[in-house]
Amino acid sequence: MEELLPNGVVRCHLSPRNCTLKEGQHGFCGVRANRNGRLVTLNYGKSVHATEETIETEAVNHFSPGERILSMGNIGCMLNCAYCHNWKTSQAKYVSDKDVHYYTPEQVVDIALQHNIRMLSWTYNDPVVWHEFVRETAKLAREKGLMNLYKSAFYITPEAIDELLPYMDIFSISLKAIDEEYYRKITTGRLQPVLDAIKHVYKSGVHLEVSNLMITDLSDDEASARKLAEWMLKETDSTVPLHYVRFHPDYRMRDSVRTPIPRLLRAREIAIEMGVEHVYLGNVYDTPFSNTFCNGCGGLLVDRYGLNAKLAGLDARGHCSKCGKDAHIKMRGTPLSASSADSLPTDAELSRKSFQWHGDVRSLHVQVQNPAANTLAIYVRRMLAEGQATPWRLVTLRPQESFRFIVAQNLPNELGCEVAMPPVIQSNLHEVFDRAHFPTVAIEEVGVQQVDVTPLPSFR
Repeated sequence: MEELLPNGVVRCHLSPRNCTLKEGQHGFCGVRANRNGRLVTLNYGKSVHATEETIETEAVNHFSPGERILSMGNIGCMLNCAYCHNWKTSQAKYVSDKDVHYYTPEQVVDIALQHNIRMLSWTYNDPVVWHEFVRETAKLAREKGLMNLYKSAFYITPEAIDELLPYMDIFSISLKAIDEEYYRKITTGRLQPVLDAIKHVYKSGVHLEVSNLMITDLSDDEASARKLAEWMLKETDSTVPLHYVRFHPDYRMRDSVRTPIPRLLRAREIAIEMGVEHVYLGNVYDTPFSNTFCNGCGGLLVDRYGLNAKLAGLDARGHCSKCGKDAHIKMRGTPLSASSADSLPTDAELSRKSFQWHGDVRSLHVQVQNPAANTLAIYVRRMLAEGQATPWRLVTLRPQESFRFIVAQNLPNELGCEVAMPPVIQSNLHEVFDRAHFPTVAIEEVGVQQVDVTPLPSFR
């Protein structure tokens, strides 16, 4: 990704910006620089906390539904979207030291194996900016039998894509709009390189899904939805899943409001009418439009609630088990389940924390660290209406291990969750607004928010 030029100048060919850097200069991303006439990466192995989530958090509905993933995010971005839901880490100058963790490729793979997770997800800020680390870790993951998912706005060059293709199983690409002026003004990038990159992946045959964040009064109109669906049908095909995603006010667009759900519903109707076979709504609860239905007999194939999925009518080939129609879902066997326990151990002293879902806050990141010299267990369950609860989920922590995992509302009658742990465990909870939001502020620092429109920290 490096081109050496005269007089110690280097050019970076990772993104379409092709930043030309004199000695000491940084690229647009803030994390690649010219040092002694060579291009260096300043963020190799520097990550937000590795976090266990589900594949549905990445706008992926047609590859191993319900799969548990290990999400890895970094620092910096090739874009600077005015509404960024991850601005605290995507814009390198706002990153806090407490949010930065250090991993080697071997450590990332080991975390996944330790927690019985078989897919790495390169996500959050945008994986383009730590290309070398992603490529090397993904290669190692493949060698160890793991899969790789790449969630990105995909402002990237063809050369860089070619270096990723041998190791990626899934690309989930956020196409901001089909409008050049929108890209220039709102994202600070250009549209055509993203369109070309999507076509590049599609032609490779690697699994592809596309999402579109519909910004209130900016890109949530019928014309925008129609233009996007039209491009998808022309340049890919009708079976590529399309996700219309709800926006929350954030970063430099905090004076807006959440995308009205009727506009998302209309966008979906338009795409379906035009011939897109699999169209979903993202960041929207209590609608059937995150489920997958058979386009033949209409039967329920995958039952989703929030960020959780249950197989309902699929066979091992990804076809409808009732009528046999291909649902275009790639199956990789039954997803591995987390360990569970019917009750807490009676011989252990445990402290507890609880959290209630409220408004649009239907998910929680639980971060725990074991400072002890022996392995310890964390227990998590969901609290239901009328005093009921689910069985406990068991999370095992090795000595000195720090781990982070998501708990997302799984049932309409679910009120919240409870965590039980040995008192020595260090823990904090983080409210999660939407599937694209990586929270950096703990509830223990700021308390439970009284509003659920824009997450903390607030951009000033």
